[in-house]
Amino acid sequence: MMTELCDTAVNEAREEIVRVGTSLFNRGYVHASAGNISARVGDGHLITPTDAALGFLERHRLALVDARGEQLAGDRASKTLTLHRRIYAADPTARFVIHTHSTHLVALTLAGVWSQDDVLPPLTPYFVMKVGHVPLIPYHRPGDPRVADLVTARINDHSASRTPIRSVLLDRLGPVVWGPDAAAALAVLEELEETARLWLLTGRRPSPLTADAIEELRSAFGAAW
Repeated sequence: MMTELCDTAVNEAREEIVRVGTSLFNRGYVHASAGNISARVGDGHLITPTDAALGFLERHRLALVDARGEQLAGDRASKTLTLHRRIYAADPTARFVIHTHSTHLVALTLAGVWSQDDVLPPLTPYFVMKVGHVPLIPYHRPGDPRVADLVTARINDHSASRTPIRSVLLDRLGPVVWGPDAAAALAVLEELEETARLWLLTGRRPSPLTADAIEELRSAFGAAW
């Protein structure tokens, strides 16, 4: 059984997941039943059900799982539950995870990313400050547990180099982002998708920020780049 888990925390997490799903759908970040959302609650997690339409989530149908990943309530958990749980385990600051099939980021994987370690160049100061490095995770079928190993390795590598990451991009499947709360995770997703849109709209021609400009962002704002 989960410890430190109360009805109030679960209910608040349910409301937040539904609110975020509705917002993402209304603004075109998700479509059909693509994508999933989760929140850490005590020792366990709430996650959207498998094949759920994020714009039309029902609170009581969200899947509640315990610390071992065993389901306690709701519909069957998303097939990406393992990935979400591994992200929470690898990054103790993560409290909210969002995966979408955002159009411009999926298009970026089809057109060609900037590099395997950085799918986009450091084009704007807010991308450097709010998003940071975003590695590409090679294609695997949706829900493949091997993806969790690859993402965990990337989180650990960047943590060791003191450039913690807030997101990865799954080849042909879109971004996975996380943060200490829903607002932080959303901010990463929005900045990441808009930067991909800018990069594609400009024909992938603009030069990245200079090394001096990035160093200034590190010094002034603590940017982890």
